[in-house]
Amino acid sequence: MSDTSPLNAASPPPMAAPSLIAVIFINMLGFGIIVPLLPFYAKSMHAQPWQISLIFSAYAMGGFFGEPFWGRLSDRYGRKPLLISTITGNCLCYLALAFAPNVITAFIIRFLGGLMSGNGAVIQGYIADVTPPEKRARMLSRQGAAWNVGMIVGPAVGGAFAHTDIGPVGFRTPLFIAAALSALAVTGIMLFIRESRVRDQSISHRPSRWAAVGEAVTNPVIGRLMLLTFLVGFAFTGIESTFGLWGNARFGWGPRQISVCFAAVGVVASFTQFFITGPLSERYGEGRMLAIGMGVNAIGSLLQPFSTGLVMTTCLMCVTAIGQSVAWPNVGALISRTADPHRQGQILGLNNACGAFARFGGPLCAGLTFAGISINAPFFQGALIVAPAILLALSAARRAPPRTVHNPAD
Repeated sequence: MSDTSPLNAASPPPMAAPSLIAVIFINMLGFGIIVPLLPFYAKSMHAQPWQISLIFSAYAMGGFFGEPFWGRLSDRYGRKPLLISTITGNCLCYLALAFAPNVITAFIIRFLGGLMSGNGAVIQGYIADVTPPEKRARMLSRQGAAWNVGMIVGPAVGGAFAHTDIGPVGFRTPLFIAAALSALAVTGIMLFIRESRVRDQSISHRPSRWAAVGEAVTNPVIGRLMLLTFLVGFAFTGIESTFGLWGNARFGWGPRQISVCFAAVGVVASFTQFFITGPLSERYGEGRMLAIGMGVNAIGSLLQPFSTGLVMTTCLMCVTAIGQSVAWPNVGALISRTADPHRQGQILGLNNACGAFARFGGPLCAGLTFAGISINAPFFQGALIVAPAILLALSAARRAPPRTVHNPAD
């Protein structure tokens, strides 16, 4: 018997999810162009270090509010119109940032950009709509691979077109390119992506937003996975945000060595998510692979302070990335299998909001322990925080509904 949701607008074409991932990659490429340039863009406006951090945090803050909001709306009105509207809003934010007159305006625009880009739940919801349960981890991992490739290629494009020596004007070309890529993604969605569900009129029996949060938190599967998302995001973004400072303090590294590490991490993560995560999850189960991925992540973090140089550091960072890549898509797969199909986008959005909040708090906590305790503290802190997530993964998997293999003939 098919597990395809009755909310689906029609039997989805076999390439529905890959087509969306290909289109979304174009938008992710624009994101990758801008992120590495933000510190230099803010400095060109004479921003103080705390103001630069605030501009970065603004994006996560926007995502915190955007994820559950857009996810809920997509449950009601469909995925396609929400993807079109949010990516269009993101396109306009890139254009506005190109002409921002000061740091305060840049902060506001980045917050709005994060709000509009908080559409991960809509994308995940579409993939869940058109993909049978036993294949969702595979497709969600490929979405993550597209993200990582965008973060590899994007910075090279941005660096080639940025002119940091002429002030904020020198960043307009990369911002225009990012806006154009978002516009291209919107066009691709309009032309090639078919809606995955009919408009849901069953609003009268929906709980309020706060009641929905309470239900999600107390659910024995979803609540545990939301806590796991927060813990792992808190640990990993804390390490990521202080890694450059750690490399400089430990080995005297500059941007070139840090870039080598991150490029290697992106390549390994993309390969793992595209070719390895899906088959392993389908063979051994999402819960088991989620726990194993968390364990690999913790080992990599724990060993990093004992690194002896660039090669060992890069290898250990890649080990951590493999753990993340094996684990992370299984969270969305388990939630999509557990959540009410009428509210799948909302629940996925609440989970993504936990991740956004972690991206806000993790770097702050890691920065404090880096400065106040030890340069190695963020790595030990990360390993200690991830360790309970292994138990959460196993506990959630035991309580999740069993997978029903999709029969295409149904």
